[in-house]
Amino acid sequence: MRYKVAPPPRSLSFLRTAREAIPLVPDSEADCCRAIQTATDVTARETAQKYLVFLQALGLVAESERGYYRTQTDPDRAALASAFEDSVFGVDALLGALGSEPVDAEAAFDTLRDEVPRWERERHADWEAVWLDRVTNLLEWAVLFGLAEETADGYRQSTDGTNQ
Repeated sequence: MRYKVAPPPRSLSFLRTAREAIPLVPDSEADCCRAIQTATDVTARETAQKYLVFLQALGLVAESERGYYRTQTDPDRAALASAFEDSVFGVDALLGALGSEPVDAEAAFDTLRDEVPRWERERHADWEAVWLDRVTNLLEWAVLFGLAEETADGYRQSTDGTNQ
């Protein structure tokens, strides 16, 4: 399953704090969102819900019929990077578009444009602006996870070997 969520980028410590706020025993989405809001500086429930789903995509949180719960694993940066690339929609295409020369977010979005599902396009009046924001967020997360580098001119492949 590929998640289409791309909340604003934060730090690894933010992800750890948000994850720790989720109980080990399954709880409702509303309660888990409230827990994220209480433990972090996230104020909007909708934003907390995006982070909850993002935590799920990264394998830090799971969902059962009774609700969301914190997983027992505590993955390192490399494991988070792998989960991010495997589970979040568009990340593989965006990383594939990066080379040794920097690419700005708009050019990276162009590589993903045709893959955006029709229902996603019809969901928003200006779907391209929404998806350009998502692409920018995904590229920033890729930088955080060591899958890309940010330069003054855009984003490029990571040179530290993380995504080789």
